[in-house]
Amino acid sequence: MIENPFLLYGYEGPEYFCDREEETQQLMESMRNGANITLVSPRRMGKSGLIHHTFHYIKEHNNEFRCFYIDLYPTRSLTDFVTLLGKAVIGQLDTPVQKAEGFVTKFFRSTQLTFGVDPYTNLPQMSLSFVPQNAQHTLEEIFAYIAQSKVECYIAMDEFQQIGEYPEDNVEAVLRSLLERIHNVHIIFSGSKQHVMDVMFSSPKHPFYRSTERMHLGSLDEDKYYAFACRFLDQKKVRLSKEIFHQIYELADGVTWYIQAILHRLFRLSDVEVTEAVVQQTLVTIIRSEEDDYKKQYHHLTQVQAILLRAVASEGGVKQPTSGEFVKKHHLRSASSVQRALASLVEDEYLYPTDGGYIVYDRFMAIWLRSLE
Repeated sequence: MIENPFLLYGYEGPEYFCDREEETQQLMESMRNGANITLVSPRRMGKSGLIHHTFHYIKEHNNEFRCFYIDLYPTRSLTDFVTLLGKAVIGQLDTPVQKAEGFVTKFFRSTQLTFGVDPYTNLPQMSLSFVPQNAQHTLEEIFAYIAQSKVECYIAMDEFQQIGEYPEDNVEAVLRSLLERIHNVHIIFSGSKQHVMDVMFSSPKHPFYRSTERMHLGSLDEDKYYAFACRFLDQKKVRLSKEIFHQIYELADGVTWYIQAILHRLFRLSDVEVTEAVVQQTLVTIIRSEEDDYKKQYHHLTQVQAILLRAVASEGGVKQPTSGEFVKKHHLRSASSVQRALASLVEDEYLYPTDGGYIVYDRFMAIWLRSLE
């Protein structure tokens, strides 16, 4: 039983997942028909939730299929990547006979496999160890292992743009070459840095050029989200009007995680009418809990970066931050200094470029920044 149905992290089944029916169907149909997918959206829009939701129905359709989700965000090298993929996959595709004969330990020659017990779950746990210069060889063995199993495998590589920062030069080419040889694996390449993902999959200079179907994840439908919210809030006799929900939705720019964070707090109440005052107090509580972190981030910025970030927050969004009018209005040094600060803030994910202009990536941080004025 989930105590609070408005999840901030993880996936707990379709009951606690709002909509995305069209996107789920698109992912399933594309992969079933042999296409790999590039899934792009800003952070906190719900990519990982959608992936786990899709995997839920894939396994429900056929429990012999295997689904693997790996988050590449913390990886820094091909060695990290191979270790993460190996831990997810190795040992999961063996037949009972292969398990009995110790097939895995015989199959992998470039690495040492150690099996133990996770002290927290008491489940079998495998660890990999191999010499870094053999990482590519181990990667080849992992894909050969998947191929020989003949099991239909669905693998999601989240924050895939991270491989572009690895010190090794040929990771994209190696992966593309290996995937071309295997026919029982379907990949979701998901990422949050759109400009990087666009280059990786749309530039003729890159190995994955035009090799996948593209999919962009937008905001949830507001009416469906409202119905989803009311279904759970009604249980606590928390009354939320459509008008107030619209204010919440707009305040969060339709980004799933920020809406969930507010609803998560509202669900702690009981027998109350949600008013503008209640929403504002909820925001104050959330922002206070994040304030120390916001202060640390803010004080690590250069003076120009800090002024620019506050200026964008104050205006809600800016189309031309290097324009003379904007530079003068916010007492910035020059267009060139703004351009440099802008590039850094986008790279470090303080600002996010949208069709309507640049916005502060963290919606709650934007509210906090406006409170400094």
